[in-house]
Amino acid sequence: MDDILGQALLDYHSGNYSEDIKTYSSLDEEDHLPLPYLFRNFDEMPLLEQKALKMAKGKVLDVGCGAGNHTLHLQNMGLEVTALDQSEGAVTVCRKRGVKSTMKSTFLDFKGVKFDTILLLMNGIGLVGKLNDIDPFLQHLKSLLNPKGQILLDSSDIIYMFELDEDGGYWIPDNAAYYGEVSFQMEYKGQKSVPFHWLYIDFMTLKNACEANNLNFEIVISGEHFDYLAKLTIKE
Repeated sequence: MDDILGQALLDYHSGNYSEDIKTYSSLDEEDHLPLPYLFRNFDEMPLLEQKALKMAKGKVLDVGCGAGNHTLHLQNMGLEVTALDQSEGAVTVCRKRGVKSTMKSTFLDFKGVKFDTILLLMNGIGLVGKLNDIDPFLQHLKSLLNPKGQILLDSSDIIYMFELDEDGGYWIPDNAAYYGEVSFQMEYKGQKSVPFHWLYIDFMTLKNACEANNLNFEIVISGEHFDYLAKLTIKE
């Protein structure tokens, strides 16, 4: 089962909900990703996501759309939205739920269309994988953005997951290039995905990367748990 997430979404949508997705990461022990949460409505979304959806305008690209929650909300608000995901199952579920425009593709392979708003929610910037790959990722984002467009993304500074040392600082292992680089693996119904890299990026590191790639960086709102919503625009 290569499409772990997609199969789980399809099962839930079809009424075959029997278990959640198990996740294993390089940071902690086994965790669970509840399938009902992946089908939440606007009122059930975190404040950061609600704020991003309220800010969306024009032609929208929802990167890593999953079951299409954000797309459906914006579509119902009258916006033109394209739901993008590399999961066949996710794209199928989006269509079954009424999403009008879907695209099955990896983000970096998606080209040739420009948008006024690009959404990377649920830590969508994590698709970068490793910090060394952020420059081409940001450049690709710029290539999909209209001149006055905006990129709305949320992420978390996971420094809190590391132990404090005697001086009050955080003890971070020397073997990691950047402490926000995490390796994940998902399991569903006894099948495991191949491990994949995911990036959690603190806002100063992202701000510096944006500056290096001629992007304005603005914190829109900070969450209660080291998370934040950022708005990126192309410098004129």
